[in-house]
Amino acid sequence: MRILPKIFLLIKKNEYFIKFYIKKYSTYLKHSKGNNLLDNLRFKINMELSSSVSNLSINEEKFNRLIHERSPYLLQHAKNPVNWYPWGEEALTTAKIENKLIFLSVGYSTCHWCHVMEKESFENEDIAVIMNENFVNIKVDREERPDVDKMYMMFVQLIDGSAGWPMSVFLTPDLNPVAGGTYFPPNDQYGRPGFKSVLLKIAKNWKENPDSLHDLGEQIIATLAKVSSLESSLVNKLSKNTVPGIENGNVCFQRLSRYYNEKFGGFDIAPKFPQPSNLMFLFHYYIQDINCNQNKLGLNMALNTLNKMNNGGIHDHIGQGFSRYSTDEKWHVPHFEKMLYDQAQLTVAYLTAYLITKEQSFVDVVVDILTYVNRDLSHEEGGFYSAEDADSLPNEDAKEKIEGAFYVWKFDEIKKLLQEPLKCKNNLILSDVFCYHYNVKENGNVDPYNDPHKNFIDQNVLVIFGDENKTAAEFDITVDELKYELDTARKILFNERKNRPRPHLDTKIITSWNGLMLSGFAKSGEVLNNNEYKSRAIKLAMFIKKYLWLKDSEELLHCCYVDENKKNIVQTAKPVRGFLSDYAFLIRGLLDLYEYIFDESLITWCEQLQKTQDNLFWDEKEKAYNLGCSKDHFILTKQKEAQDGAEPSGNSVAVHNLLRLSFLLGRNDYKKKSEQILSIFTDRITQYPDSLTEMMSALLVYHSPSIQIILVKNNDEQNIEQMLNVIREYYLPNRKLVLINDDSDSIFCDKLEIVKNIKANKGNCAEVYICRNQVCSLPVTKVDDLKKLLSE
Repeated sequence: MRILPKIFLLIKKNEYFIKFYIKKYSTYLKHSKGNNLLDNLRFKINMELSSSVSNLSINEEKFNRLIHERSPYLLQHAKNPVNWYPWGEEALTTAKIENKLIFLSVGYSTCHWCHVMEKESFENEDIAVIMNENFVNIKVDREERPDVDKMYMMFVQLIDGSAGWPMSVFLTPDLNPVAGGTYFPPNDQYGRPGFKSVLLKIAKNWKENPDSLHDLGEQIIATLAKVSSLESSLVNKLSKNTVPGIENGNVCFQRLSRYYNEKFGGFDIAPKFPQPSNLMFLFHYYIQDINCNQNKLGLNMALNTLNKMNNGGIHDHIGQGFSRYSTDEKWHVPHFEKMLYDQAQLTVAYLTAYLITKEQSFVDVVVDILTYVNRDLSHEEGGFYSAEDADSLPNEDAKEKIEGAFYVWKFDEIKKLLQEPLKCKNNLILSDVFCYHYNVKENGNVDPYNDPHKNFIDQNVLVIFGDENKTAAEFDITVDELKYELDTARKILFNERKNRPRPHLDTKIITSWNGLMLSGFAKSGEVLNNNEYKSRAIKLAMFIKKYLWLKDSEELLHCCYVDENKKNIVQTAKPVRGFLSDYAFLIRGLLDLYEYIFDESLITWCEQLQKTQDNLFWDEKEKAYNLGCSKDHFILTKQKEAQDGAEPSGNSVAVHNLLRLSFLLGRNDYKKKSEQILSIFTDRITQYPDSLTEMMSALLVYHSPSIQIILVKNNDEQNIEQMLNVIREYYLPNRKLVLINDDSDSIFCDKLEIVKNIKANKGNCAEVYICRNQVCSLPVTKVDDLKKLLSE
């Protein structure tokens, strides 16, 4: 056995461990077949030797390997008796060497049901013994590794018909899935197998029939590879190379209207998610004027949904921001976690509603969301944290967290805090008005059906089922007086709530979600003419460039973290490289910021990012973008997102970006790329357009006349600002906006022929050119003339 001397060399400085390792790996040494096994053993032994000493003190504290990670979710599980591994070489090599099945658990730090399964199963010593003896247990933060999550979520959806978190999957040592599900209760109940039973059954099958499980895993991964591929209909699509027609917008509207809830808005019965991509499609659909009656109906659907959400319990009426979803159709009782990506997308949705309607109430919600994000999710250098938890301690002395404890109120508590009379009417008590408006009940206002854990007995989730006019009429006061009194009450409750233990904050800073937030701040600053939002957007862009952008390789990192004091930005030993959504969402945010501040370096950065995105993710055969880089040998299937869900898919946003960049950079090849993506998704667009509403918005933009607005400053600062203010009053989703500053050479002169011609013939005052498909109007120099052109 020539391999033995090499192993002895590996551990000669650690003779204490020699007998242990030779015994531990003797079975595999007898069957060694060369360098691959040696490499695996070398890696495994080095890892164990290096960690044996460093973990001596850790073991005394009963920590597992996750204590060395940065992800808040993984750190939550560092004290579990389960011998958790993070996803990576060590865990996967261990599974092969020890010939064990892998138990993969995927979740995120603010997930309520993830906490439930941890408490019931992963903190259970008896269950941990079964897991440690029979499996290599891997814990993954889905927000940190969306590629791992998506690969196995597809499997769970196929076998279970639904999916969610926590996700529980059993894999062969080759990473092929053989069994899985989501949440498992610890013991058998309600006719469902408990987690302990599932573990024992699968462990027994592996010991008795490993070959059959291997074969099953290979068949499953082959099926997943086929499902996740677009190859099955490539020949037909690429031979025609036809972009789906604009009439598919009508089909998408019809499908959305079929599921629309007229009374409470939204597109589900329960649970109900905000689904901003649906709302943005309806806004795009309205502005295209394809079918006048349907367009107006679609607009009303979107506006009603936004209003009902604003009134619902999914909206935090005391501390601002929105929860991830509600458990009922009325938007009343949420799962209380707050996600950055929801705040970002809802900001843009409410802002768009304002642009179309000019109703101040939508601006109020935009300010509400950005107040929350700035106050509670912001790192001092400019990045934004990921999320706040649903669960928290009900008081400082409590030992167990409860869902929604930070957010709910008892009737007596509100009566005590709001016992002062109204300023406008001394015979009325503030609590009476507040309780009427927010549906606060003496015995609580949560339907027991929406409270399976009995967390909300006698508790109230603030919700508005009427409106300000109704409440004002009930108490015979004006709406303005009511607004003042309610604002006073909310401030009192906000200050009281600050004394409660706060929910856990996930301090992971994710590039893609920050890209969405960049759009939110940039667009809000532009439309509302708010310099604070402008400064915040610039600060965020600079943060991303400093901490999440690798200048030398022109690549993005997927996320970064903060140290224990939430001060310094840190990374893991092996940082996670960016995914498609990181590039696509950031490019969109930078383009939105450019159209606000007109810093041409942002366009240069977009060009670099798009080039890297194409190099890393473009699939030349299937003519669309992969989710992750194909160089990762642990990801067994090519993955192309084909659904716009809680977040839009990377391919959908990429189509928008390519259409914008094709003009801004004079790149016809980018427009062709956008056509290829739309063509390759023809089946999905024509059959299930409501599952790809962000891409449907891009399709509508593609079929609409492209409006290029080119402004030439000509040292006329005041007039150019007036012109910009006019442009910003209009909702033009197919707008491309360029500003040429005459005191320096613009990059657009080299890239765009029409800009070159305009520059050569510029006058002495500010000019605006409205161009449709590269054909420009005569220059406009007066605000009234510009308004007339844009109105047309």
